[in-house]
Amino acid sequence: MTDAVTPGPVPTPRPAASRPSAPQPVAASARPAVTGLGVLSAAGRGLAALTEAAAHGKAAFAEVTRFDVSARRTTRAALLPGTVPLASTFPLARAVLDAIGQACRQAGLTAAEGAALPVLLALHSDERTRATADAVAAGVRAHWSAPGVTRVYTGACVAAATAVADAAALVAGGRHERVLVAAGHLVEPGVFAVFDAGRTLARDGELRPFSAGRTGTLLGDAAAAVLVESAPAAERRGAPALARLAGWGRAGDAHHVCRPEPDGTGVARAIEAALARADVTPEQVGYVNANGTGSDLADQAEATALRRVFGPHTDQLPVSSSKSVHGHALEASALLELAVTVGALDTGLTPVNAGWLGPDPDVRLDLVLDGPHTARPDYALSLNSAFGGANTALLLAAA
Repeated sequence: MTDAVTPGPVPTPRPAASRPSAPQPVAASARPAVTGLGVLSAAGRGLAALTEAAAHGKAAFAEVTRFDVSARRTTRAALLPGTVPLASTFPLARAVLDAIGQACRQAGLTAAEGAALPVLLALHSDERTRATADAVAAGVRAHWSAPGVTRVYTGACVAAATAVADAAALVAGGRHERVLVAAGHLVEPGVFAVFDAGRTLARDGELRPFSAGRTGTLLGDAAAAVLVESAPAAERRGAPALARLAGWGRAGDAHHVCRPEPDGTGVARAIEAALARADVTPEQVGYVNANGTGSDLADQAEATALRRVFGPHTDQLPVSSSKSVHGHALEASALLELAVTVGALDTGLTPVNAGWLGPDPDVRLDLVLDGPHTARPDYALSLNSAFGGANTALLLAAA
């Protein structure tokens, strides 16, 4: 929430600011590790199920039965297995707490270690946001002795990535030994109706990132949590790293309320910031989990951004959008896709860009079209963009 602001005089326009200097590299010893990860998705519970679905391109879209979609143009989404009673008390909070429990148990976190644990939570902004955050806060206090929810992020489709970047900065700067980031989104009738009315959802019921014939995105359920921890703290606890957060970048282009900047400048700047912070060259990146929503304009702009940054290396850089399998989980998307990317680094199985129909001449990328595709990259990028021109890049290093 923001405080009300009394309108004042319109400021005199100033000359455009020069491009900000690149972030300083983070020392290798200070780069945070991911020591715990929990996830629920349409593929099932846990990272293994999600990694398997992504590696084989097993799209999880099906007819929506959770609520009435008979009046909608599009009737499909990627929903959690089983029945999720939206009318019950805090179904999203329970899903998020499940993911948090998975992450904390995998990291071997004790109640004593959780006593000062900051919790950053990404949620969709609606009339239930406060109640959901309060329910999550009560859960982490009861089970992990954490003080509660430190901050709630509602910044659309980059919300969770922004939270991860903040967590990484807090850990790398020595302010906290560990930070928990969690996010959740359940497909509900109101948001579904808005996306359908806005003709954002795929008319043919398939999410086809970067493909000829793509017609839009499809929504998906997700709850995810990651424990971001300093490497020395993890080593003292004997907690193995699943991956390392080598770099992170954020950039805004403010081109349009909902349309992307066609030349991809904002996305490119976010990637460049992540690479600079990690002291990594473009040629060292071996996989990109792209934002890839299946939107004609957005996919084209993102492809342009990748070519701006990676140049000739783009022709040998495997790219896919895991949204083609698990759907678009809005504020939780970035954390779900970070989980997919961690799984790819761990197993060496690169996610498939599902739903492919054929090449788009305006999208010249080395897409992963067959699976499972085996690769062992040292670094992988996870990218996200949101309405309003917000862009994020999270660079992961293999553990």
